[in-house]
Amino acid sequence: MTGFFLRCAIVALGLWLATKMLIGLQFDSAGTLLAAALLLGVVNAVVRPVAVILTLPLTLLTLGLFLIVINAAMLGLVAVLLSGFSVSGFWTAVAGSLIVSLTSWLASGLIGSNGRIDVISRKR
Repeated sequence: MTGFFLRCAIVALGLWLATKMLIGLQFDSAGTLLAAALLLGVVNAVVRPVAVILTLPLTLLTLGLFLIVINAAMLGLVAVLLSGFSVSGFWTAVAGSLIVSLTSWLASGLIGSNGRIDVISRKR
């Protein structure tokens, strides 16, 4: 359970960074930001796999680049479902999803598969 909340906090950090870097991505309060992070996790767990399977031929044709569009669509879906969180357009959603993905990827290097923070040690 701790790992889930840690990953949710990382997604919230990525969303916060995206709102600071992009003009068209906005949220009303910190509670809205945390709700958006939680809802994005649920959407990525439920809706995204279906979207990936349905668009598999297009994803293969574009050598996987269409997954960026799917990630942007998931961020846009969260903005539609959650009042107080808004995305102004497609390219803002693409940039926002790239920022959130990059933040999550960087933080996943510190978090193990069991949700704990891994300490990187050097053996001599």
